[in-house]
Amino acid sequence: MINMHLDFSGLEQIAKDLETLSKSENKKVLREATRAGAEVVAEVVRETAPILTGKMSRNVVVITQKGRQGEVASGVHIWGVNPDTGNSDNTMKASNPKNAFYWRFVELGTSTMPAHPFVRPAYDNNQDRAAEAAISRANEAIDEVLSK
Repeated sequence: MINMHLDFSGLEQIAKDLETLSKSENKKVLREATRAGAEVVAEVVRETAPILTGKMSRNVVVITQKGRQGEVASGVHIWGVNPDTGNSDNTMKASNPKNAFYWRFVELGTSTMPAHPFVRPAYDNNQDRAAEAAISRANEAIDEVLSK
């Protein structure tokens, strides 16, 4: 997974608004914001994934995880990989339609196959769009919470 960190402390108004929210409301806003940013990258990964059977693009998902000390992280995953280790999920059969473990061989290449990167370029070329989507969604979510 490619990590992207958004620090809202530099955005004074959002930071002030987040301070006024309860802990659960704060987490909800952060969860929605990080998911919005990750969805931008996931969409591009799906569009640019090499298509032979379509299995790779069908297995691109956004996963949100709770971190320690109130952190929230969302990331782009491709099913068939254990998100905790980054290795193949050995419990999945190759014939399983949710097992696209081979994406890393396409992305990074092998000794007999050249690399055809599609995940890293999607991230590199869309960082600004993802950050904008996250900030926009954070503002919307804050407004929704404050209007209640």
